[in-house]
Amino acid sequence: MSNGVENFRGSLLMVAAMAGFAMEDLFVKRLSQHMPVGEVLMLMGVGGTLIFAALALRKGDRLFSRDLLAPAVIGRNFGELVGTLAFVCAIAFTPLAEASAILQATPLAVTLGAALFLGEQVGWRRWSAIMVGFLGVLVVIRPGTEGFSILSLFAVVAVVGLAARDVITRRVPRSITSMQLATYGFATCIPAGALLLQFQGAFLAPSLTDYAQLCAALVFGTAGYYALIAAMRLGEVAVITPFRYTRLIFALIIGWTVFAEKPDIWTLVGGLIIVGSGLYTLARERARARAAAAAGTV
Repeated sequence: MSNGVENFRGSLLMVAAMAGFAMEDLFVKRLSQHMPVGEVLMLMGVGGTLIFAALALRKGDRLFSRDLLAPAVIGRNFGELVGTLAFVCAIAFTPLAEASAILQATPLAVTLGAALFLGEQVGWRRWSAIMVGFLGVLVVIRPGTEGFSILSLFAVVAVVGLAARDVITRRVPRSITSMQLATYGFATCIPAGALLLQFQGAFLAPSLTDYAQLCAALVFGTAGYYALIAAMRLGEVAVITPFRYTRLIFALIIGWTVFAEKPDIWTLVGGLIIVGSGLYTLARERARARAAAAAGTV
């Protein structure tokens, strides 16, 4: 009964986390409609760095440590930089539902990366699910057709960057805390945004409304981050992880109601293929873990 209650609460927290991230995307997209993307990224980086630096100091974490120069930390920050930059561009230049649908392929890409670079065992069923999931990405972006937009590749690059971040995170020294990683992840966005801004024109002085939307994006993003951590600590990973895909549902609702973006049939079909493949992969991983546990008790 206790596990059931914890899994239920963890699932609710995971849904809340995805809602928070979707709301963060909403405000980032609204800001990017009239501000240079580089400026939005830079301001988000400054705000996020200050928030997580304060939280890290409150927990007694050091902001400066020799461990933060470890190759795994640097590699993770680079993956975070590429993934965040690409996804901000994706939600700025393409429909929110389309970018979010492609982003759902990240867990599949993480499984692929863990198999190729960390030596984790992946059976033929999960390999097949990964390939089907990537086929779903092709359905969404439709290369070679009239519906194809080169800008949709931003979301694909985001998947690669964020998956690399998650895979490399497994090699980060345990002495580095989540708050430290979050602080430096946001910090890398500041110079990246500044560099991108050089190609987009002059810095646009934000209005009070812009600052309000920036604060809202940071609040929802931080709340989502905390809810995600709480969910992963409270419930069983195999039970609550599928609720990550609710982010796509929230993106569809926000895109339709706020930005009048009606997803076409290919985005919906491709999104279903990606989510279905991800759920199947999680189910196979759960079955494999159970079999390993049963074998260990014999």
